Parts: sequence; structure tokens; C-alpha cells
Amino acid sequence: METFDGRKLNHSAREAIRIRAVNRILAGESPEVIAKTLGFHRSAVYQWLKRYNADNIDGLKYKKIPGKQPTLNKAQKQKIFDIVTSKNPLQLKFAFALWTRAMVKDLIFEKFAVSLSEVSVGRLLHELGLTPQRPLRRAYQQNPERVECWLKEEYPAIRKEAKAAKATIYFGDEAGVRSDYHSGTTWAPKGQTPIVRTTGSRHSLNLVSAISAKGSMRFMTVNGKMTADLFIEFLKRLLKNQNSPVFLIVDGHPVHRSAKVKDFVEATDGRLKLFQLPAYSPELNPDEQVWNQLKNHRIGKMFIKSLDDMVEKVGSAMRSIQRSPALIMSFFQHRECRYAAE
Repeated sequence: METFDGRKLNHSAREAIRIRAVNRILAGESPEVIAKTLGFHRSAVYQWLKRYNADNIDGLKYKKIPGKQPTLNKAQKQKIFDIVTSKNPLQLKFAFALWTRAMVKDLIFEKFAVSLSEVSVGRLLHELGLTPQRPLRRAYQQNPERVECWLKEEYPAIRKEAKAAKATIYFGDEAGVRSDYHSGTTWAPKGQTPIVRTTGSRHSLNLVSAISAKGSMRFMTVNGKMTADLFIEFLKRLLKNQNSPVFLIVDGHPVHRSAKVKDFVEATDGRLKLFQLPAYSPELNPDEQVWNQLKNHRIGKMFIKSLDDMVEKVGSAMRSIQRSPALIMSFFQHRECRYAAE
């Protein structure tokens, strides 16, 4: 015969049984008989009677058992959120520059003398709406005030000047490509790292390019190190067939600031103007995405046999990008470059 288990009933049913049982006891019935009739142990029935004697009928009603009190209060959680989202761990004398659960654990103990496990810290961070993310890299030498000035004052002024002069704004940059660079992943049996066979010879090639938010692009391959003369040669190509002035924005490379380049720019009688981005701020230059496209999505997935093969494949990849105005315009839609979009 199956034994009745009153614990399987929901809270409302159990509450009703308790009240009915006590009422029957008050009417003169024996607690032992009621326990046997209802299928509960006699000690449970006597416990109900005790609760009734202490709090009357309210003592028999369901009361939610309070859970464990939170270790950190609302204000303390907000403090943790503010610190993690606004401060670099190095500012707080931690040895690492990225927040980890272990470091947040130490932070909580230091601030509030509360010891949590790393698992609990992870749950807390998720509760605060924080997730582990790959950070954007910034040079520690970068001046945030200078960047803010560029975004809010300098570039808007350049855009206004370009509009008045009917000039086209280009962003330019140089980069090097190596034949032994590989990007991406390839399929292979689990636990067996694949080997990509390459030539033992290593080759490198330098390039310079410039793009506009309207989707145009100019580029030039460079043999050896970039010099003022080579950069001037690129500037001449950039100006070729341009019916309006060109405003070129570049970084602070010494070649860009050389006297020879300045003399050339002045000699163009306003057809060309050079502007400099804030120092250590490559993320502000949409032309950086050209190199990302070239290295990580094109050349980085190819097999390079020789220097001539590399020159041919790099040139082909760059011409392919050049023929894709929509792709070039998308470079200006990256989060850090939207300020320069049309």
C-alpha cells in the first residue's frame, strides 16, 4: 500500500489541512486519530496545535522562508560597478591592467571586508550587467583630452573648412606586410594542431594608402623604408586627376612632419593640406581598416611563394579593395571612426 506523503502537497493545500485539523481538535477529536486519518505523523499535528496556541489561525498559514541575506547591499554593489567600469586596475595598484574575477574578489574584500568565492563574484558581475569582453587597446601615452579636442573641435573645424573649399578629406596611413603572417583558423581533427606548409624565405613589403568617406582609395607599394621623397611621390599620385583640393589626415610620423614634405605641401598653392591625428591614436584613422582587411582577410590566408608572388598578390588584394567603394565606406562605420563618416 502506497504511503501518503503530505509534503508533496502545495502550500495552499497543506495550509487548509492544518486549519481543518486544528479545528477538529478544538471540537474534541483526538490528535492521534486526526494524524492517522490525514496521513501525517502525530508530531506534525501537535506542532500545528503549538503554532495555533502561539499565533492563533495566523500561525497555521504559509509563511515564505526568508532566503539568505545578500552579502553586499545595493550601495556596495553600485560602488563595485562604478569602480570596474570607470577605473583601470593599475590605478588601484593591482598588477594587471584587466579586471578579472580574482581581482574583483580582492577589491570587494579590500573595500567592504567581505570574502566571496570567484564563482560568487562572477554571478555578482553578471547581476550588475557586466560581461567578459575583449578590450580595445589604447596606448598608455595617449592623451584623452587631446583626443576629445580632436573629436569635438579640431575635426569639425577641418570638415567645415573642407566644405567651404569643396575639398575631399582623405585619411592616410602606412603599413608593412610579411609573407609569413597567417590569419584565421583551419579545420583539423580534435587534438591535432594542423601544420601549414610555407616557404622558408621571408619577404616584406611596405605600403601607403589613403581613403575617403565617399569610398575612394589610392595606394602605393614602397620598396624599403618610407622616406620623405617616397611620401611626396604618393602625394603627387593622390593629387593626380583631383578636380578639388585634398585635405589629408595622417599620424605624426617623422616623414609626415619633415621639412621637405612641408615645402611640397606649401608649393601646391592650397591644392593639398596636411593635418595630424592626436598622438598614439590609430583607432581614429579609418585607413587602419584597410590594413586589417588586407592582412587578416586576404593576404593572411594566402600562400606566398616569393617576393614577386607577394607583390602581385598584395597589389591584387589592394586593387580589389579599391574597387569596392561600399567596403571602403564601411571602414568609416567602425565605432571609433564614425565621427569621420559622411
